[in-house]
Amino acid sequence: MTQLYRNEQAPLFGASSAGDAELERVFDVLLAADPTGTRFASALRRTFDMLLDGQHTGRYRWDQLMKTEKTHAGTVVEINLQREFKFAGGDKLDYRIGGVDVDCKYSQKLGSWMIPPEAVGRLCLLVWASDQESRWCAGLVRADEALLNTGANRDGKRSLNSAGRTAIRWLFSDAPLMPNVLLHLPQHDIDAIFSHNAGTKRLDELFRRALKRRIGRAAVATVAQQEDYMRRARANGGSRTSLGAEGIVVFGQYQNHAELAERLGLPVPQAGEFVSARLAKRADRHGSAPAAEIDGSVWVVAGPEDPVEPAPQLPKPERQRKGSR
Repeated sequence: MTQLYRNEQAPLFGASSAGDAELERVFDVLLAADPTGTRFASALRRTFDMLLDGQHTGRYRWDQLMKTEKTHAGTVVEINLQREFKFAGGDKLDYRIGGVDVDCKYSQKLGSWMIPPEAVGRLCLLVWASDQESRWCAGLVRADEALLNTGANRDGKRSLNSAGRTAIRWLFSDAPLMPNVLLHLPQHDIDAIFSHNAGTKRLDELFRRALKRRIGRAAVATVAQQEDYMRRARANGGSRTSLGAEGIVVFGQYQNHAELAERLGLPVPQAGEFVSARLAKRADRHGSAPAAEIDGSVWVVAGPEDPVEPAPQLPKPERQRKGSR
């Protein structure tokens, strides 16, 4: 399970407020529903993926979105969190959590949440996430007048002042977001991937160049740009077949694949993910390197000194890992 980080370990702005019974009640309800932050992180990952819509647009960066789409991001965050946690609608604000009205505010820039007039004096769930940095946070604050800057925009919205930022009661801060692998590859690798006309060739190139990284469903969809994009990553004509001659295997979300990846010291693919790696049959030169028996032989992750040899055939999937979609 992905380890996320509580504010007690990494405070962002300062000590949180105390003594607000409603805030503490909402805090406890949210933390009980998602003690590790996994559900928050999944909803935020889905938000970026929905906005980019890579399967149909080929986009993978925030700066590729249109201005109207960026403006709409807060609404998508609000909707995805409500779907994830089944929050009831609030009487005057977005949600009703633990019997308390709560407004949801997302900002692409940490600390720049804009509080509308109807939320002044009310509880706000503050969310920040950056796809580029692969980080996110979520916290609660009561948006009292004393915690807001005096200047407002044309809609009457105001930002938190320094005291307001200090008063945030963090649920999770500086927590890791599932990386968008396309944002973390060198530009020459990105150019090579998208230089192919055929989606299957682009996908092969992705697995070839993003070795030993977790590759999410959205990245596969963005590169393949086909309706059956997940099938293109598998065997029987997919990337597992075409890359086998290069010694590259593509582990999927299945339990037996994940176990093999772990034995080899690779990142473990989670639900909807893949991890590719070039393998070599174990030899004396590999010493105590992590190894796994696959297809009747013992294999290790290949190094630059290892010659290319045909990859082993991965076992048939046993079952999907818990939480796969």
